Amino acid sequence: MKLQRLLSFTRKAVDDYEMIQSGDKIAVGISGGKDSLTLLYALHGLMRFYPNRFSLIAITVDLGYPDFHLDAVKQLCQELEVPYYVVKTEIARIVFEKNALENPCSLCAKLRKGALNQKALELGCNKIAYAHHRDDILETMLLSMIFEGRFYAFSPKTYLERTRLTVIRPLMYVAEADVIGFMHKNRLPVVKNPCPVDGATKRQYAKDLLRQINRDNPGAKDRMFTAILSGKIDGWPPHRT
Repeated sequence: MKLQRLLSFTRKAVDDYEMIQSGDKIAVGISGGKDSLTLLYALHGLMRFYPNRFSLIAITVDLGYPDFHLDAVKQLCQELEVPYYVVKTEIARIVFEKNALENPCSLCAKLRKGALNQKALELGCNKIAYAHHRDDILETMLLSMIFEGRFYAFSPKTYLERTRLTVIRPLMYVAEADVIGFMHKNRLPVVKNPCPVDGATKRQYAKDLLRQINRDNPGAKDRMFTAILSGKIDGWPPHRT
């Protein structure tokens, strides 16, 4: 996927759900994976021409795994002239050693979001951009239906009353296949996920199931995403017409 196509999808999401206003200072959560680095490129490109002027910083929450090297990510942020901050934590030890949970993902996500939010507030940000793409939204919908018995998916924009931060998801219209294409085309400096349960989670199950459904029923993912957009899900903001 070319940058122009990425920017087109990103701007459509930002416009459709009024994600960015003039004067926003947006923290981009950088895990080091393909999705967050693609989001960084997308918002950096959008920042150059979007009528609502905004600024960016990038934040990585270091979970404390050994051999988690961010030098290439730091270099990319320097090239894009985006300030970059790393928050050192011991979340990995807390999740896998201190608590030894059978399903550590929920606690890990909660602690990561807390550390990211705190740093964003310290740096004067009013918004945080997450790199959830279209497939993430579809997978969340499947997980919610299968394990919770409800029709739900990530909201494009969410206001967090406790912190007064707004979470936005500008990649919501971008398919994971396009993210992978953008990663290869632009040789993004992806950092390998050090999590020991990576690839063995319920989300991976949903990803594999979604792939199989679409293989058996071509176009199913498109139709499912249309159902989400028109489903009037609780917490979703109105779509700008």
